[in-house]
Amino acid sequence: MARIGIIREEKIPADNRVALTPAQCKWLLKNYSGLSIFVQPSSTRCFSDLEYERAGAVLTENLERADILFGIKEVPVQYLLADKTYLFFSHTKKLQPHNQALFRAMVQKRITLIDYECLEHDDGQRIIGFGFFAGVVGAHNGLMAYGKRTGLFNLDRVYKFKDFRELIHDYFEIKLPPIRIVVTGSGRVAHGVMEVLNLMGVREVEPDEYLEKVFSYPVYTQLKGGDLYRNRRTGQYRREEFHADHPAYTCVFKPYLSKTDILLNGIYWETGMERLFDESDVRADDFRIVTISDITDDAYGSVPINLGDQTIEDPVYGVDRISIKKTLPYQDGSIDVVAVGNLPNELPRDASRYFGEQLIKFILEDLLLKEGSATLNHATMLKAGQLTASYEYMREYAGL
Repeated sequence: MARIGIIREEKIPADNRVALTPAQCKWLLKNYSGLSIFVQPSSTRCFSDLEYERAGAVLTENLERADILFGIKEVPVQYLLADKTYLFFSHTKKLQPHNQALFRAMVQKRITLIDYECLEHDDGQRIIGFGFFAGVVGAHNGLMAYGKRTGLFNLDRVYKFKDFRELIHDYFEIKLPPIRIVVTGSGRVAHGVMEVLNLMGVREVEPDEYLEKVFSYPVYTQLKGGDLYRNRRTGQYRREEFHADHPAYTCVFKPYLSKTDILLNGIYWETGMERLFDESDVRADDFRIVTISDITDDAYGSVPINLGDQTIEDPVYGVDRISIKKTLPYQDGSIDVVAVGNLPNELPRDASRYFGEQLIKFILEDLLLKEGSATLNHATMLKAGQLTASYEYMREYAGL
């Protein structure tokens, strides 16, 4: 039976989430005979060392005895252990320059890398992720920023609440004005966003109603891929074609720019896709949006005025509508942008519990019993330091 390790998150700023909670470790130890779980001590993790010890895990600084190592964020090069199997979000599949040294180090250390981002169902939907809680926190922060800008209502910071359940109780006291909100995307992020909006009493309307009607109460509309993009020639939307040939599609979001107060952006974006709008649109007199929570957080991506990350402690900045430069938030003539790369850290225990449940349900049995699966094979970017077939396009990036 396998010996697994839970690494301490060493990337700065420190991430406080985990792949497996103490309760999940306890369940695994009970249900998988011969399994051992080793946990590196951590003062920043959202579950204490004592909770893991009580669950039956072995606290140890040295994880050499573990075969399979679970993390969340990228592992700094100096902490990589040679000849191990790692699972974490490497952020390398798009050939991200800032993580090239990490990827090359894993090649040199003969590491097997299974990337959470590449674990997919047969239809291409991701199996594991923190998207739902990113959506929850991103929606909350977007509304919080709008409330601070207008003075119409007040929301406290998410991390001040013990968990999502306690946060929900706070929503029952909030009465929102008749604001208009667009939610983009159809995945876990969008589901988290809509959960918050529904709990706050914001009513969902269809896109055509949203554009045509005036409402005396708060409303939102959800725009999925087919609502946002059209084939330039046919005017239709086919998901497979869109992802295979981005330049063939144009973005049709612009009618919403003059009808929307808050944009909660959860749409997937990559280079080659048209952005939701252009900088020139921001300068137009009828550009109504004053608050954008870019939950997918692609700098200069689908939201061209995402000028880079902020932090959990200071999540909001302004963007001057004329110069398109950063300002302090909540200024006249600016748009407030929330752009934080680790939103689920504000609800770390809930997010970790959900993540671990998906890991156990869909992945761990094949991984621990060493039977393998097509799903695991597809997500294995490196096998003992060698690129697997699906990732041969990364050869130059990997230094091979």
